[in-house]
Amino acid sequence: MDYVNGPGRNHLFVPGPVNIPDQVIRAMNRNNEDYRSPAVPALTKILLEDVKKIFKTTSGTPFLIPTTGTGAWESALTNTLSPGDRTVSFLIGQFSLLWIDQQQRLGFNVDVVESDWGQGANLDILASKIAADTTHSIKAICIVHNETATGVTNNLATVRNILDHYQHPALFLVDGVSSICALDFRMDEWGIDVALTGSQKALSLPTGMGIVCASPKALEATKTAKSVRVFFDWNDYLKFYKMGTYWPYTPSIQLLYGLRAALDLIFEEGLDNVVARHSRLGKATRLAVEAWGLKNCTQKEEWVSDTVTAVVVPSYIDSSDIVRRAWKRYNLSLGLGLNKVAGKVFRIGHLGNLNELQLLGCLAGVEMVLKDVGYPVKLGSGVAAASGYLQNSTPLIPSRI
Repeated sequence: MDYVNGPGRNHLFVPGPVNIPDQVIRAMNRNNEDYRSPAVPALTKILLEDVKKIFKTTSGTPFLIPTTGTGAWESALTNTLSPGDRTVSFLIGQFSLLWIDQQQRLGFNVDVVESDWGQGANLDILASKIAADTTHSIKAICIVHNETATGVTNNLATVRNILDHYQHPALFLVDGVSSICALDFRMDEWGIDVALTGSQKALSLPTGMGIVCASPKALEATKTAKSVRVFFDWNDYLKFYKMGTYWPYTPSIQLLYGLRAALDLIFEEGLDNVVARHSRLGKATRLAVEAWGLKNCTQKEEWVSDTVTAVVVPSYIDSSDIVRRAWKRYNLSLGLGLNKVAGKVFRIGHLGNLNELQLLGCLAGVEMVLKDVGYPVKLGSGVAAASGYLQNSTPLIPSRI
């Protein structure tokens, strides 16, 4: 029984955790098992191979860690770096800020490149730092692919081009928590050394699994990395991989079966089709925002996100009132503005196992809330803009052709 039950379904449009498909819920509805039996290692072996596909890697080694994205961050850092190592990291929003804070608390020498919230990572500054670093004192570039606080997506291919142009050996570490399985992501092609995501985002699972994928170069770095690590130590996993039992400690059996179902849904649709669907939903949301006469927090088209849109409200409106009203009156969950943009933006998450009609329901709810809080929106304007675009761009469902 819900603590605060409401009729119908909750319309969950925060940028994670997201809606869980019925197929995944059913797959997880099972008893515990002995993870040392032959069944769980057999399942894990197949999952590890299939997980590589969502990163678009053939050479990477994945780790399924019972943790959140924050734990996955720590895993990426402590397995590849030593205290005092210099990293370059980009502060563009709340989650990049938190990752920088973690790097600093772990004892790394963090070279912070800060931009206004709503802008992407300043890669011109990165290029100048890499060009000047002839002694290769920079050991890692740490970047958030998709900053969910502001709805900004960074260009990872450009980061790789900069490193290659100057023949710089720095590790390339990427937070793909709100991008992998939703945005175009190419671990091998872009030379990413560690990529990570969380189960509660585009994979559409419950929170509790951090998925990390390490390149051969990253695995080699573990041999010299002196950061203290126990729970997140990749070497423990690798030892059990070789033994064929796969787990250094007890996994979540239910999440493993949920992951199997989630991957099956993604592969049935086709990963490229999943990315295209997110592109449509992102475009439709931005068209709705424009029709409402409001602005996107993202300052340039090149940075817009197809998994979350941060909507800037007029100064006479507190965006927290929009989020609160949506939940209390319409059973609609929207994302709050965080830190520097608290009270200034609300966020519409459009990622995971989500379709066009679900999004249109959310946009209709947002319009009613905007009217409730005194914004002179024309009801139906955003829905019309979004549905007009979607009606012309939505293909047949691949499995039903």
